[in-house]
Amino acid sequence: MKYQVMYDKGTRLRVRSGQWAFTKEEGYGLASLLLENDFIHEVYTSHRNGSILIYYDDVENKQKIFNILNSITMDDLVEGEASQLQISREITDDFILKLTKMFTYRLLGRIFLPIRIKNILTIMRATKYIWEGLDSLTSFRIDVALLDGAAVAGALYMRDFAPASSMMFLLSISDALEDYTVQKAKSTLKDSLALNIDTVWVVGEDGTEEQRPALEVKKGDKIKIHMGDVIPVDGKVVDGDAMVNEASMTGEPLAVHKSSGKTVHAGTVLEEGNIVVEVFSINKETRLNKIIDLIENSEDLKADAQSKAEKLADSIVPYSFLATAITYLITRNPVKALSVLMVDFSCAIKLTTPLSIISAMREASDNRMMVKGGKFLEKYATADTIVFDKTGTLTNASPKVVHVFPMTKKYTREEILRMAACIEEHFAHSIATAIVKQAEEEGIKHEEDHSEVEYIVAHGIATTYDGKRVVIGSRHFLFDDEGIKINKTQEKKIKKEVKEHSVVYMAIDGKLQGLICIDDPVREEAKYVIEELKSLGIENVIMLTGDSESGAKSSAEALGITEYRSQVLPEDKSRIVEELKAEGKTVIMVGDGINDSPALAAADVSVSMKNSSDIAREVADISLLSDDLNDLITLRKLSTGMFDKINTNYRRIVAVNGTLLVLGVLGVIQPSTSSMIHNLSTMLFGALSTKSVLGDDNPNEIKVEAIEVTDAA
Repeated sequence: MKYQVMYDKGTRLRVRSGQWAFTKEEGYGLASLLLENDFIHEVYTSHRNGSILIYYDDVENKQKIFNILNSITMDDLVEGEASQLQISREITDDFILKLTKMFTYRLLGRIFLPIRIKNILTIMRATKYIWEGLDSLTSFRIDVALLDGAAVAGALYMRDFAPASSMMFLLSISDALEDYTVQKAKSTLKDSLALNIDTVWVVGEDGTEEQRPALEVKKGDKIKIHMGDVIPVDGKVVDGDAMVNEASMTGEPLAVHKSSGKTVHAGTVLEEGNIVVEVFSINKETRLNKIIDLIENSEDLKADAQSKAEKLADSIVPYSFLATAITYLITRNPVKALSVLMVDFSCAIKLTTPLSIISAMREASDNRMMVKGGKFLEKYATADTIVFDKTGTLTNASPKVVHVFPMTKKYTREEILRMAACIEEHFAHSIATAIVKQAEEEGIKHEEDHSEVEYIVAHGIATTYDGKRVVIGSRHFLFDDEGIKINKTQEKKIKKEVKEHSVVYMAIDGKLQGLICIDDPVREEAKYVIEELKSLGIENVIMLTGDSESGAKSSAEALGITEYRSQVLPEDKSRIVEELKAEGKTVIMVGDGINDSPALAAADVSVSMKNSSDIAREVADISLLSDDLNDLITLRKLSTGMFDKINTNYRRIVAVNGTLLVLGVLGVIQPSTSSMIHNLSTMLFGALSTKSVLGDDNPNEIKVEAIEVTDAA
């Protein structure tokens, strides 16, 4: 493959092969080919100039990339499908190209076209706005379209072609911005719903399981879905029982029971249990993909601030007409009346608000935060309450066993740890991992000596071990649900030994036999983050955990949290969030686990951490792509800064355009001058709307902006 290196710095490389090097679809295939290499993590292609932008790990891999590019032949250029990242980038590139063309054509037209031709083109463009204005008038709507049509028609009637042209140019930019905002929101939402599943377990006729690529699955195949997995197909349950969270499909936070004969859908998540599903819809035919298609026609993607701006713009229209009429009645001067009509508050409001939202979402992306829509930034900015799940959010999710206590003489400490490790090794939960790791460190070997293990989400585990029923889990699970009895001596020992630790209880044949004490230290930055969030206007900070009272209290004291709830069940978390909302609070929920999903779905705005479960990422409105709680501070500053910018724009727009109205009525300025100042101020406010909110607080801003300007792909 022939190419020329256009940019080569750090771990970012861009080469160009020329305009006819590959088609758009072949570019997607080329990106997929390069991404097969582990050290390459992002590739963007542009068929317009044959550009290939490559992000990779470690500069030592640069020569490998050149070797790969040198070895590519025409036979390797196969058509492929665009990734969501590529689609998102193309939306931005197309928007920038569209704006560039608009400005270029306008500049060239003003310089080279004769005045008569320019006037004819202005009249042709004006027909669209006049027609839309007439449509509003005949439908008895007094809205922005009517005002725009009247202003353009009035300017043409007075033969003021330049002001009319400038107004239509700004309106076209506003329309392009609105279209771009909606497309980006759709792309982000589709990306969050997209399934990223490479392989599945296919069950053969003899009951054996074979791992296959997801793309090779056919209708009629039977696939095994394990606990915690995202279901990749639409199908019918033919074996097993499970609780399936369908929040991504129905919006309902609580899991639904699925047994033989019941239907499951792609994109839903298996919370507990294991099932075998017979496939009847795959890929584009699934219900999830039909929902994604419906997103293309959805208009419910605008941020509330943008919708309010449009309503505000419409509400100003009657006053603009009234002021114009009064001016004409008093002065009998159509020039002064037109000066008032040409001052369109709505134009600047409609332009600057989406720009402010787009800019904030771009900054969020630059800081490795995926926001599924501008409205979620708004909710985050106005929230007064934040609810944290403890494990994996306020802690590092790397707990360690600190004590193992046998509660009777029947079993030794080593036997308790051996049995617990043997049973817990089947689960990826952080506490289970800690128990298994502790047994390994002590050289305690354990073999399979139990029947199938049943995992009850946020409660514990039940199985049969060496012929005896064994349950492991929380105090609530053992003593309340399982009815395990505890005597006064054991209760006294628990109070004495447990103290600030989290505790896993073990009972065998209905009797308490062991305690495993676990510590999960809080994150170093957690206390500072909580203090900062309070200083930024979040009045209530609440911690929820399934841990014991002693463990929860210890963590809360270390973090400076005064309100916490211990031994909380998943349904309790969502109930608590709903209660807070019923009290009039706007609630942020931050979590990362399967058992956090009901509360995440119930909150006004939800945030998932980097290493969250699949279901937490699906349900969350905002996903942090780094493992740093300080991002919650950055997000608060960014969201409140976005609101401050929008409100500042409102004040500036009213001040400037109000002044123009007064000067027009007094006859100090002509309609052409009024229109020129109005248009220039609108462009200035638009430019200010794109200014970074975080400024020096954003370490990525200067680097990212410099790259995008000097070397856009």
